[in-house]
Amino acid sequence: MASDVDTAPLVGRADTVAALRSALLDDVAPGQTAAVFLTGESGVGKTRLLAEVGERLRDGGALVLTGACLDIGDASPLHPVRQALRRLDADLTEARTSSAVRGLLQVFDEETPGPDGAGALLERVSRGLHLVAAGRPLVLVLDDLQWVDRSTRQLLLYLLAGLGDHQLSVLAAIRAESLQGAHPLRRVLTELRRLRSVRVVDLAPLDRAGTDELAAAIAGTPLPPEAADQLWQRSGGNPFVVEELARDLRDGHDGLSDTLREVFLGRVDALPQAAHAVVHAVAAGVEPVEHWLLAQVVRLPEDQLIEAVREAVAHRLLVGADDGYRLRHRLVAEVLAHELLPAERAALHRRYAETLTSATAELHQARLAHHWRLAGEPARALPAAMAAAREAERLHGYAEAHRHWSAALSLADTPPAVLPDGGRPEPVEADRAELLTHAAESAHHCGEHARALALLEELAADKAGPPTCALHIRRARYLAAAGRSAPAEAEYRQVLAAADCTPRERATAAAHLAELLLHLGRYAEAGDQAREALRLAAEVEGAASEVVLASAALGFSEAYLEDPDAGLAVMRRALDTAERSGRPEDVACAYLHLAELLTGPLNILEEGVVVARRGAERVAELGLGRTWETRLLAIATNGLFRVGQWAEAEKVVAAALRHRPSGADAVELLLARCRLSVGYGDVEASDRDLEAVATVLAGGGARHVLPMLILRAGLAMWQGRHDLARQAVQRGLTESRSDDVIVLATLAWHGLRAEAEASASRTVEVDPNAVRRLREVVERVTRKSGNAGAPVRYVADAFLALCAAELSRLDDGRGDPELWARAATEWDRRNHPYPAAYSRLRQAEALLARRSRVATAGKLLRQAHQTAQALGAVPLSEEIRTLAGRARVPLEEAPAAARPAPRPRAAAPAASAVDELEVLTAREREVLAAVAEGLTNREIGQRLFISERTIGVHVSHIFDKLQVRTRVQASAIFLRSRPE
Repeated sequence: MASDVDTAPLVGRADTVAALRSALLDDVAPGQTAAVFLTGESGVGKTRLLAEVGERLRDGGALVLTGACLDIGDASPLHPVRQALRRLDADLTEARTSSAVRGLLQVFDEETPGPDGAGALLERVSRGLHLVAAGRPLVLVLDDLQWVDRSTRQLLLYLLAGLGDHQLSVLAAIRAESLQGAHPLRRVLTELRRLRSVRVVDLAPLDRAGTDELAAAIAGTPLPPEAADQLWQRSGGNPFVVEELARDLRDGHDGLSDTLREVFLGRVDALPQAAHAVVHAVAAGVEPVEHWLLAQVVRLPEDQLIEAVREAVAHRLLVGADDGYRLRHRLVAEVLAHELLPAERAALHRRYAETLTSATAELHQARLAHHWRLAGEPARALPAAMAAAREAERLHGYAEAHRHWSAALSLADTPPAVLPDGGRPEPVEADRAELLTHAAESAHHCGEHARALALLEELAADKAGPPTCALHIRRARYLAAAGRSAPAEAEYRQVLAAADCTPRERATAAAHLAELLLHLGRYAEAGDQAREALRLAAEVEGAASEVVLASAALGFSEAYLEDPDAGLAVMRRALDTAERSGRPEDVACAYLHLAELLTGPLNILEEGVVVARRGAERVAELGLGRTWETRLLAIATNGLFRVGQWAEAEKVVAAALRHRPSGADAVELLLARCRLSVGYGDVEASDRDLEAVATVLAGGGARHVLPMLILRAGLAMWQGRHDLARQAVQRGLTESRSDDVIVLATLAWHGLRAEAEASASRTVEVDPNAVRRLREVVERVTRKSGNAGAPVRYVADAFLALCAAELSRLDDGRGDPELWARAATEWDRRNHPYPAAYSRLRQAEALLARRSRVATAGKLLRQAHQTAQALGAVPLSEEIRTLAGRARVPLEEAPAAARPAPRPRAAAPAASAVDELEVLTAREREVLAAVAEGLTNREIGQRLFISERTIGVHVSHIFDKLQVRTRVQASAIFLRSRPE
């Protein structure tokens, strides 16, 4: 079975092709024989593989004869060999070989093999093949061997037994589902398996990666994640099915193609009646279908059931395992769903439901709900769906819980069907407000933010819904998660201003508002609101969640504005409180703010990345993978970007995006990925991510506007569009209400850089008003940062150094090399390689413009170029090369084979992590384990009863032995060494 084999690439078979070539040619000695029989289900790619291997064998010097068997029994003896010889004769130009081929064909035409003359004919055919080969290795490639005639079977046995006395190999494909019962080829294969030179290889379907690659090749572009998941589940990796489904997606066809439908119906219809019933039953069940359950549903005697299952497995329609039976392809269920009458389907599901209900084993509520619903009894399905949803919530499976609550809502609205006896089932009774409440909350937890808001509006319209204040709080939470900060803030303030809200509701609103203000960068307001929330929480019982939220906000505010150590202590206590309370969102919030503080204002990057990744693992265990885990991984990505580990950052953000987040969670990740793309110079990817972010923020996402505009400005500058960069910066200055001096300093630097670039390139006139406004912002940041905590001033000062240097470019058109040298030094001290390299570029430019210290300029350019190359920062590398070329400064690049790729996508295979750790002493391993937990040297010393100074020595030795520079790199090696 093939499908456009000329256009579809061969995917996922490279190792198989290489192994087959070796087995059939490279490893076969002169005068010896070998054979490989490929088995596999229809469509798995046997024919395509035969063609590819045949080409490789021809390239290796072998004479390859290709033929195919026909489903005509023994009516045409030796048909595949005759066909192969005729094809060879048509292609040959060498007279001697062509004569041998025609002579062998004449043998076939003159003799009809019978019981008495078979041996003589086989001998003559063997001699004829020897003449055709003319000293070359001969390979016979046969397709559809399940239809082989008796004479060809005898010839194979004769040749592979070595009776032909020449080097010959056979490669044949067999449709596995056809080898049933007493098929004559089964006996032949049994005989041949005894030969050491004969192998039988079962060709498996493609894995997930191969399926995605083939689908992308057919569709012309990688499929969206949801479509790729669905195609993988439906196809089971069968290449023919993948091609058909991908082609339908590409061409916009809905439903199942007639080709696939007929192929699978034909395979099912070929089954005996009992096996046919078994496949129908498994298709209607929830996989895996246990044997005891299947026995009750199909109602066959045990021996007949086992034989029927065996037939279905042999025909490659079912797969059996210890936990039950599954369809090999879920497409079979789609095909068979249309082959049963509605009454037949309902009866089948009713038998499943009744059997599961009466079973003494633990009830499977999700399966019960599924079968009762399809049996037409929503009243019996509803309690099961609700029970399944509560069980999923208990296990923190919020995506599954949302699916079950949504099903329960649908069941509550479903009118009961007529029963088989003509009666009506009991009516459905449900508290719709309760269902809406649970469905909305589970949607919020699993990241379906738009769905959560829609359900909440339904709940608000229900007379039995919650009080107004509770609705405001829920709506604010959902809006904030969806990235709509402004309306969320308004909702919280309504609660605080309302006279009829309870003390608990006011404490909850105040705590959540403090956290929101923190995200918006309004740290002073966040601190004041957090103190008020803690005061309100002290007046009510059981306000642990409110205390955690408010403490995290207060700690961040204090660390930023006043005392970093005191603020960090508050935040660590908040994390301890959250872990004790056990509420998933509290734990996630505490980890998030701690990681944000460390990787952002405090610039403790290595520890911040470790905390973010550890927090991501923790919240994933709590079922918040699509929401809080993605945000924590975004923080880790940003931290890795700042320390120059861009390749590792790219892996982290790619792993997080597999959750397909939405709302604010998606924005965080898209901005993190865009930051990498801008650095790499990938304009198309950057534009795509920024457009996606802008679409989400159109609903009012103030907290992400400034980061988006900063990235927009940075991208525009690398494109030479300085007017667009200016517009982005000026918009940011107009819309900002943030207290975050670091963000404001970053924005000011981008604005001044845009004006300086415009002046240097003379593409756009410098805007004096914009420059004046930017100078005012720099002065304001300078004043504000003086009142911030020391670590915040430390980071802000580095950006202010960049601003001062950019202003020097604007003042004299050349720039002050001393100011650029200061900027480079500031960023080196903070372990930020990218702005340090940029500063060295500008310092060299300023020196060359003054025609002074050319040797120093060359050294600076080489240092900057080395850093940019290591990062993969293509635009920065290109600008450095342009300046070096103009100044005739050699950069002494490494050879191409040794130089890092411009945009590293994956790390090279590393040595075993366990081997890497063997160089450490037992005590050093203890210290490294604690480092990987995110502990400081002081905390490690307290745990191991060693002085902090000794811990520092151990850490230094660990770095030297593992050849790493940061705690993050050391932790990554340790985490890789942990057993799975």
